[in-house]
Amino acid sequence: MMEMVVRLTAVILLAAAAGKAAAKLKMPAVLGFLIAGMALGPHGLGLLNQEILDNSAYHSLISLLECGMGLMLGSEMVWRKIRSYGKQIVVITLTQSLMTFLVVSIAFSSIFYFTNIPVFLGLIFGGIALATAPAPALSIVTEYKTDGPVTQTLIPLAVIDDVIAICVFLSVMGVILQKTAGGSLPGYLPALVVLFPVLIGMITGGAAAFVMKRISSSAGSAAVVFLGVVLTGIMTFLANQYLMPVPILNYMMSGMVYSAVFANVLEESKMNSVMKFCTPTVNACFTLIILNLGAPLDYHLILGAGVFTAVYIISRAVGKMGGAALGAQLSHAKPTVKKYLGMVILPHSGVSLVLTGIAISALTGGYSQYGDIVRGTIAAAAVINEIIAVFVARKGFQLAGEMGK
Repeated sequence: MMEMVVRLTAVILLAAAAGKAAAKLKMPAVLGFLIAGMALGPHGLGLLNQEILDNSAYHSLISLLECGMGLMLGSEMVWRKIRSYGKQIVVITLTQSLMTFLVVSIAFSSIFYFTNIPVFLGLIFGGIALATAPAPALSIVTEYKTDGPVTQTLIPLAVIDDVIAICVFLSVMGVILQKTAGGSLPGYLPALVVLFPVLIGMITGGAAAFVMKRISSSAGSAAVVFLGVVLTGIMTFLANQYLMPVPILNYMMSGMVYSAVFANVLEESKMNSVMKFCTPTVNACFTLIILNLGAPLDYHLILGAGVFTAVYIISRAVGKMGGAALGAQLSHAKPTVKKYLGMVILPHSGVSLVLTGIAISALTGGYSQYGDIVRGTIAAAAVINEIIAVFVARKGFQLAGEMGK
């Protein structure tokens, strides 16, 4: 355990240095964190080795940090702020998610039809492609202090998008399992994915608000916030392990609901003063979470990327950007949202790698050979897409005129 702590400390310090170096080169610091994760991970120098990545304590830490990152999301989801554009968020999120699923599924099903690979496997790629990794884009929001219609749309979309992605993916896996293993996932599973984080966040957020309203100091209230994050993470972990048939609850969503509850109860001035104490810790959460995204990525795969990887990256970008533009058009969103939102939602790797693992485990028997196609394509795409997506996301905020707002 002590060795893991020492290694993690060294990795974080090196990542921080990489982030500063990237910033000096006029690049987003998040790109430095990602590259540091790949360089220091098991496929690079091995300082953040596979033993650490597989360690249960490390997994618990990352889950807790995801809850902490939810603070940023939930604190912005104040009802009086989102009331005017709540419908837009739902329309845009649904449109870009479902269009991504359709474009990627059709692209791969068409290729598989002509290459003697079961066509229904194209649904796996479509299901994985839905997911967005919000950490890189939100890190750019924090680093460059962006604000405006694109930023305000991105923050709630980041969580809702992953919920939709998980629900669609689980439905797809029900179809796949019927083909490969003769079984299916429980039909009630998508409902639990939404229900448990909402219930947990409402309970812990309500308790935190009750206590904070009776504390005058901002530092004391911030301490309550962090204790609530820990409690939220523990409750989500217990629900994942003992109440879910498959442990796929979204810790970030639990943290988002938790902070959204007390953000809507506390006075705005008090909420702002409390979040000033919390922001440095939230930024630290970003650093380690992005390191965790980069560590499993094998940069050697860039050289071995093939046609499937190119099709995946291009078709997913078409679905995300086209769907976001269409959703913005249908919901009468601001012109900048229509033009540039799709650029800031391209980061992908974190959730995609988790869903890939679930998909591969379902390819059993005579279909096990196709697991390598899924694993190789998504892994290579994760490396290439993540590097490109960070630059594209920053450019999107820049073109939208939201930098330094």
